[in-house]
Amino acid sequence: MLPERLVLVCGTGTEVGKTWVAARLLGDLRGRGVSVAARKPAQSFDLDAANNPVGGPTDAELLGEASGEPADRVCPPGHTFHRAMAPPMAAEALGLPDFTVADLLGAVDWPTPSVEVGLVETAGGVRSPQATDGDVTHLVGALRPGLVVLVADAGLGTINLVRLSMEALGAADTSVAPAAVVVLDRYDSEHDLHCRNRRWLVERDGYTVVTLPGEEARLVDLVMGT
Repeated sequence: MLPERLVLVCGTGTEVGKTWVAARLLGDLRGRGVSVAARKPAQSFDLDAANNPVGGPTDAELLGEASGEPADRVCPPGHTFHRAMAPPMAAEALGLPDFTVADLLGAVDWPTPSVEVGLVETAGGVRSPQATDGDVTHLVGALRPGLVVLVADAGLGTINLVRLSMEALGAADTSVAPAAVVVLDRYDSEHDLHCRNRRWLVERDGYTVVTLPGEEARLVDLVMGT
């Protein structure tokens, strides 16, 4: 059964903190008594990589810990690939069958009864392939979430990446620009560039911007539409 409110968390690229932001958001929502569920349609990683050593937590495990669900409910084992590439490329490299956006979404199993907030975290950046026939913008078009959370690093280069990502999202089957929030992750209010990046994105580009750490409560309010 579909959640009452669907939120999609994506990023300007890999390693920008999508899973950390998503997990923190899930924890903060639960702290307010909101029922949640998390789904990651596909994940890929190297078991022996420095950022995911053997036995280390996967994105699905981190999201499941935050939402109170088993990892294999968050991301089906059949869409977990032990190769650090975009999911359809990882499947190809491993000699596994191709899969489509419809295949990914068909494997997403929401709880019954429905939860108040369902969170979907994507892999890589906005234009990173999620399936053989689509990237994050295609997932957005198919899911039509109530809110898109775009996670970006707060530092050098983020204005370009945020603009490109927001333009791509706005060109999806459903325009999400009016219902999107930019999260500047690893934000330091004492860092001159971080502060200037935020001001530019808000004052010149007109984006809704939340900074983390520091504005967790505001992000929850935006997710809940309050």
